[in-house]
Amino acid sequence: MPTVPTMFTAAVAADPARPLLTWYDDATGERTELSGATLANWVAKTANLLADGCGLGEGSIAAVRTPAHWQTAAIMLGAWTAGLALTHSTTAKADVAFVSPGVGAQAPDTFAVGLHPFALPVRDLGPGVQDWVTSARVHGDHYRGPLPPGDAPALVDLPGPAPAITHADLIAQATSRATELGLPAGARVLLDLDAHKRPVDWLLAPLAAGCTLVVCANADAAKLDDRAAVERAVRIP
Repeated sequence: MPTVPTMFTAAVAADPARPLLTWYDDATGERTELSGATLANWVAKTANLLADGCGLGEGSIAAVRTPAHWQTAAIMLGAWTAGLALTHSTTAKADVAFVSPGVGAQAPDTFAVGLHPFALPVRDLGPGVQDWVTSARVHGDHYRGPLPPGDAPALVDLPGPAPAITHADLIAQATSRATELGLPAGARVLLDLDAHKRPVDWLLAPLAAGCTLVVCANADAAKLDDRAAVERAVRIP
């Protein structure tokens, strides 16, 4: 059965040198471009941090409580690679938490994520909180541990009648959303984060369609058509 890690690996393998994720933030002026190989390194470092540094894996839960960002994408993909299930709940218990700066420790291992365009570390850490960038960088660029099976939980603590979904279910959702959004297979696509807030839309659906991504946070709508032309991307409404 398919999993998020196998889907991501296939996306990188298509051309590791090409830009896989380009991140804009019009509020800060940020433009960060990551090749498939570079994003894969961040994903592997995060997976190794969780597996080797924290002793976590399948059956463990990671709380991701940071805004959408390329660093958040690397953390989610890294946690899934190491076999952890993710929760975005602000109240659920977790084995490890990734939080915005200034938020106190919420799990046995808590990492602050600064979202700096150049991945600079967070300087002022609260008690019991570590910096994700500093902690992840010392780990290897390749993850060689076990990958989760397709029936392993990918998301937990969800609202509604189904509180958890598996990797296979999440891949099916992403594939369905790619069709609903009209993502051209293998294309470079530009998405306005304000219109596509869920990770399944701005991250997983494009990967499921074999696309490379240009994601625009706090987007100036007047700039998006020109930006799509410059990036040679298809703008997705």
